Amino acid sequence: MRIRTSKRLVTALAAMALVVTACGGGAEEPAAEDAPAEEAPAEEAPAASTEVIVAPGESIQIRSLEAISGETASLGLPNQRATQLAIEDYGDIQGFSVDLGTPLDDLCSADGGQASAQTIVADTSVVGVIGTSCSGAAGAALPLLSNAGMVLVSASNTNPRLTQTPFGTAGEAYLPGYYRTAHNDLYQGAAVADYVYNDLGLTKAGAIHDGDPYTDGLATAFADAFTALGGEVVVYTSVNKGDTDMVPVLTEVAAAAPEVVFMPIFPPEVNFIAQQWSQVSGLEDVVRFAADGASVASFMEIAESEGFYFSGPSEQFGSNGNEITGVSATDLLARYNETFGEAPSAGFWGHAYDATTMLLKAIDTVAVVQDDGSLLIDRAALREALSASSFSGIIGAIACDEFGDCGAQEIQILLHEDSSITSTSQITPLKVIKP
Repeated sequence: MRIRTSKRLVTALAAMALVVTACGGGAEEPAAEDAPAEEAPAEEAPAASTEVIVAPGESIQIRSLEAISGETASLGLPNQRATQLAIEDYGDIQGFSVDLGTPLDDLCSADGGQASAQTIVADTSVVGVIGTSCSGAAGAALPLLSNAGMVLVSASNTNPRLTQTPFGTAGEAYLPGYYRTAHNDLYQGAAVADYVYNDLGLTKAGAIHDGDPYTDGLATAFADAFTALGGEVVVYTSVNKGDTDMVPVLTEVAAAAPEVVFMPIFPPEVNFIAQQWSQVSGLEDVVRFAADGASVASFMEIAESEGFYFSGPSEQFGSNGNEITGVSATDLLARYNETFGEAPSAGFWGHAYDATTMLLKAIDTVAVVQDDGSLLIDRAALREALSASSFSGIIGAIACDEFGDCGAQEIQILLHEDSSITSTSQITPLKVIKP
């Protein structure tokens, strides 16, 4: 079922943009004399390499940087696998094979993103990176990659600050060389708010985040949009990563008497919340709403996940196909299942396939075979080619704007009723919302 965004959602997005502008704009820069008098000068970063030369017989080097271990592996592994399939489908670039190298792990954390980025930039033969899985990892990796002249193309980063917030204004973490096929959470927050307020008819909401840039950003986007629609956010609170006792925060939530709680939190913290929910009086009839961070097998398989609503990227690809490789969404999903022996454990597999083909096509566009048989790839030209990307993908129409938002921005709303189903691709959405 595909439903275009209602006028109510358009109004919510517009109103939310005004709210975010009011909260984030207009602040004056501190006067120069307010800077610490003895502040040490910043160390100059080494100049970025402007071009990559691939010698005859060698391979074009790109890297995968995803969350592939621990509780969030079920988010990153489908991205890495879809990248592998896209490289196979695209084939050689002007007679040169493409090498993914050893997959790197962003650990869904700032530390993981930074450490992996340091490894990548130390290898000047790397042309570009597909990743990260998590916005917090991207925020730490991007300054290093951008400064090195590299590009980072993500399938599942959704924090608005990485591209634009509000719409039309560069986000706090935006840097040149960043692109994503994932949606901007300004859309997801507004979509959840619209569904809760207009479809479920609820007017009192709570929100819980875990301090991660993704969870805080999405919870804020929801709260702003819900308030703009006329709803009331009666509690906005957080847990810490690593917490296992969720009774105190759930007691705080119950005391505010919300009708619905939006909690865009990752496992394992969201698992503990679900498992301890029934221990707190006053939450019996409260609607539980999670997001794509929890739309993974490690959460959906527990019995307490039943009854949760989910928001996340639409996987209703229908007859869509990637025009760069000619592969259809149906054939890609079947091949994924056959190759890896299971369905994708998270919803961004199509986004990862499209992100990879977008990078490969851009490399192909700017690469020049030289007289000695080597291949020259200009980094600045590669960024320009990515910025100009426009094609039909697995996820729908892809076109990059000036801030690197390239995705179709389609959001689906699901109700998870059976914990034996651990893939969102196997659940029929209640609603699919398009911008």
